[in-house]
Amino acid sequence: MNRTAVDPRRGELTVGELARRSGVPASTVRFYEREGLIHSRRTGGNQRRYARDTLRRIAFVRASQRLGIRLADIRDALSLLPLGRTPTQEDWARVSSRWHGELTLRIELLLKLRDKLTDCIGCGCLSLDGCALVNPCDVLGETGSGACGLAALPTDTAYESPAVRDAS
Repeated sequence: MNRTAVDPRRGELTVGELARRSGVPASTVRFYEREGLIHSRRTGGNQRRYARDTLRRIAFVRASQRLGIRLADIRDALSLLPLGRTPTQEDWARVSSRWHGELTLRIELLLKLRDKLTDCIGCGCLSLDGCALVNPCDVLGETGSGACGLAALPTDTAYESPAVRDAS
């Protein structure tokens, strides 16, 4: 049997086959499995075998990551999909609909960023009282004078605009 062919008896893929078909390195396939994003079964020789629908799951993970969605959120969404069968279009629609509102808010924020970026002259600019990106509504004016803008911003989370907070 050709080493790169899918085993026709099982219709499953090896790690290498899944990596080649999905376009991600084998190490990424194993990482996604460790993170609970995809699942495999083990053969008698302890080799991983993946159902063919794992290709769609990896494509979903990669597209979601490109949108800036955290792995934990991707894992939560994928946990809604059935493991015993190939997900249907309705299954995928249910999963993706969870992010519709969040993605809409991100798009709005990105559009504001695009439109205001030409007015921004970078971090520590002289217009912090009017900066719609770093200091909307001059919220940093209450923290003191000087270059307090960057020190006051949280470093472990993305900026959340007042519109995003109010929508929550």
